[in-house]
Amino acid sequence: MPFLSYLDLSENHLTGSFEISNSSSKLKILELGNNQFEAEIIDPVLKLVNLTYLSLSFLNISHPIDLSIFSSLPSLSYLDLKGNSLTPTSVNSDIELSKNMEILLLSGCNISEFPRFLKSLKKLWYLDLSSNRIKGNVPDWLWSLPLLVSLDLSNNSFTGFEGSLDHVLANSAVQVLDIALNSFKGSIPNPPVSIINLSAWNNSFTGDIPLSVCNRTSLDVLDLSYNNFTGSIPPCMGNFTIVNLRKNKLEGNIPDDFYSGALTQTLDVGYNQLTGKLPKSLLNCSLLRFISVDHNKINDSFPFWLKALPNLKVLTLRSNRFHGPISPPDDQGPLAFPKLQILEISHNTFTGSLPTNYFANWSVTSHKMYDEERLYMGDYSSDRFAYDDTLDLQYKGLYMEQGKVLTFYAAIDFSGNKLEGEIPESIGLLKTLIALNLSNNSFTAHIPMSFANVTELESLDLSGNKLSGEIPQELGRLSYLAYIDLSDNQLTGEIPQGTQIIGQPKSSFEGNSGLCGLPLEESCFSEDAPSTQEPEEEEEILNWRAAAIGYGPGVLFGLAIGHVVSLYKPGWFVKNYGQNRLRGIRHP
Repeated sequence: MPFLSYLDLSENHLTGSFEISNSSSKLKILELGNNQFEAEIIDPVLKLVNLTYLSLSFLNISHPIDLSIFSSLPSLSYLDLKGNSLTPTSVNSDIELSKNMEILLLSGCNISEFPRFLKSLKKLWYLDLSSNRIKGNVPDWLWSLPLLVSLDLSNNSFTGFEGSLDHVLANSAVQVLDIALNSFKGSIPNPPVSIINLSAWNNSFTGDIPLSVCNRTSLDVLDLSYNNFTGSIPPCMGNFTIVNLRKNKLEGNIPDDFYSGALTQTLDVGYNQLTGKLPKSLLNCSLLRFISVDHNKINDSFPFWLKALPNLKVLTLRSNRFHGPISPPDDQGPLAFPKLQILEISHNTFTGSLPTNYFANWSVTSHKMYDEERLYMGDYSSDRFAYDDTLDLQYKGLYMEQGKVLTFYAAIDFSGNKLEGEIPESIGLLKTLIALNLSNNSFTAHIPMSFANVTELESLDLSGNKLSGEIPQELGRLSYLAYIDLSDNQLTGEIPQGTQIIGQPKSSFEGNSGLCGLPLEESCFSEDAPSTQEPEEEEEILNWRAAAIGYGPGVLFGLAIGHVVSLYKPGWFVKNYGQNRLRGIRHP
C-alpha cells in the first residue's frame, strides 16, 4: 500500500510486534493505542519520518519509553503517550522534539519532575501532564509559551506557582486551565485574561476568591470547589455558565444579581456558611438545571417560585434553616415542577401537611427514556470542555457523595423535618421514582396502597413516623425494591412475605410493637390471623390511575420520571473523580 497515509489499529487488543515496510513511508497518521504490543514496535515506527500524528497510548509495555527517540520524527505535531511510563532521564533532559509539536499528551506517564524540554516547543497549544507525580511549583516560563491555550496539570502534587500571583498568568494565552486535584496552597493567582474554563477543585487554596474573575469576560466555567476559600461570593456569578464553589468556607449572602439569560447550567454553593435568602433573581436564569445550596445557614421559606424555571432538574436545600409549609398557598396554584427529578430538602424545619393531590402536577421527563444528549445528569460538554455535577444523596440508607448520576435517576427526600398528616396518595403517580425518603417526620395514617404504581422504586425509607395499619402486600411485589425501612412507626399485622421483603434486615421493621412475621422474631401464628385489606382500599390503586386523567392530557405520562430499560440493574451512582471534570481544547 504505497499510498497509505492513515492507519488506525487502536483498541484492538493486538499483541506481538508491528512491522513497517518501506512502502509505508508516506504514512502520516498512525494510531496504535490501547493494544498489547511489545516494546519492539517503537523502533519500526521511528522509520516513518513523514508522520505528523502518532498515538501510542496505553501500550502496556513493560519497560519505560525513552522520550528522546521521537526526535527522529521532524514533522510530528501530535504525540500521545498516555499511560506509558517514560524514562526519567529523557523527561528531565533538554531533548529536542519536533519544532512542529502542537499537541503533547503525557498523562499517567509516571513523571516526577516538570519537563524542561517543553521550553523549546513554541508551537505547542495543548499540553496534558495530568495524573503524574510532579510536585513543587509550576515554572513561570510555562506561561510564556506563545500559543499554549489548553493546559491540564490535574492530579499531581503541585504546591504553588513561581512568580507573583498578581502577574504570573497575566500574559498567558491559556483559555482552558485544569489544576484540580493537587496540593496548591495560599491564594490563587489571577486567572489569564483569555480564560474560558478554570478548574481548581480539590486543592488547599485559601483567602478570597479574586475579584478579577469578574473582569474575565470570556469565562464560562468556574470550579473552585473543595478548597478553603473564605470571604464572600464575588458579585458576578451571573456572568458564567457553571459556578461550583462547593465545600469552602464562604460567608454572607448569595449575590442577588442574576440577570436575564445568565447562568445556564449550574449553581452549586453547598457546604459553606452562607446566610440570608435564596436570590429571586435566579428566575432570570431560565435554562438553569442544577441548584445546590445544601449545608449552609440559609433562612428562608420554601422557594415555590422556582417552579417557574422550566429546565430545573435538581434542587437540594438539605441542612439549612428553611421553614414553613412545602405545599403552596391556594392563590399560587399547584406545585408543578416541569422537569424536576431530584428534590432534596431534608434536615430543615418544614412543617404542615401535604394535600392528597400534592404530586399530581409533577410532570417530569415524561416522553423520553433519558436526555438525548447526555448520559449523566450534569454532564455538560461542548467542543471546548466537559463537566460533571456532584450530588450528595441518601440512597438505600447511606448518605453518599456521587460524581455521576444517570439522567433518568429520580429521588425525593423530605426526611428530618416536621411534616405531618397522611402521605399523599398521589405519590403513586410518580411511576418511575427510584428513591423516596420521608423518614423522621410525623406522618400518620396508613401507608398508601398507591405505592404499588411506583414500579421502579429501589429505596424506600418511611422510618421514624407515626404510620399505622398494615403494610400493603403490594410493597413486596415491587421488583426493584432493594431497600426498605419502616422502623419506629405504629404498624401492625403480618409483614408481607414478598421476595423483596424477605431479604430485608429485621432492623427495617423494629420499633413497631404490633408487627409480626419474618424477619422479626415475633410470630403471627399465636394470634388471630390479620384481616384482609378492605376492598375499597384495594381499589385505591385504580382510583388514582383514574384520578390522574382529571388533571388534563399528558399528566399520567408527564409524571413518569423517565422510562427505565428492562435490563436495568440497581446502582445508578458511579463515583468518578478523574480528570474529566473540566477539560477543553480550542485551537488558537
